[in-house]
Amino acid sequence: MRILGIRVDKIDMAAAMDFIATAISTFNEGTPPKQVVTLNPEGLYLATKDKTFAAIVENAALVTPDGAGLLWAARRLGQPLNERVTGIDLMISVCSRAAQESWRVFLLGAQEGIAQEAAFKLKERFIGLQICGFHHGYFKGTEEAVLEEINTAAPQILFVALGLPFQERFCALYQNKLNVAVTIGVGGSFDVIAGRVKRAPRFMQRLRLEWLWRLILQPGRFLRILVIPKFIWKVIQNS
Repeated sequence: MRILGIRVDKIDMAAAMDFIATAISTFNEGTPPKQVVTLNPEGLYLATKDKTFAAIVENAALVTPDGAGLLWAARRLGQPLNERVTGIDLMISVCSRAAQESWRVFLLGAQEGIAQEAAFKLKERFIGLQICGFHHGYFKGTEEAVLEEINTAAPQILFVALGLPFQERFCALYQNKLNVAVTIGVGGSFDVIAGRVKRAPRFMQRLRLEWLWRLILQPGRFLRILVIPKFIWKVIQNS
């Protein structure tokens, strides 16, 4: 389906996991890498303004609805989505399945040390999870070395936490140089998993108020949060 002309796939967590499992199995048979974009209202609004980013979303193998705002917009447009498939929830689900299937995982992004902390927490939570490498997100000018490090580690899944839209641009730009079945942009997920940032309480998640929780913890996000009313108004104008 499309919201404001931007592609969003009508998919739930179970279907997303099936997609990733298939992508891994077929990659071993020679199919190209798959990029998964977890798209929130901020990203969708950006795509309406940025043709290059819109093309990345359009060409991704899978675009999941990351955010209550997308579910609201889809309902208003008469094409309701099944459920949110957020970056962090998808990452947790993939890691759980990876521990069972022996999929190899690489973590790329966040500040120095955070990917390593997140890797430790994930391995502690999911016994048998193979995290074959991690690297912080501050590698401008050394991209080729980072690509070599990832390919040498030989993961099937690459989680990229560089923030929107940088993680999506990285995955799209280097897709053909990465020997990885699936790349997934996961925003600030490493910080949450590492325990550096606390996720919203369950009741706020159920009420779909995670954006408010993030604003309370990080007041500096205020200008980014202002995108949400712009997104809402644009949906109302187009519905």
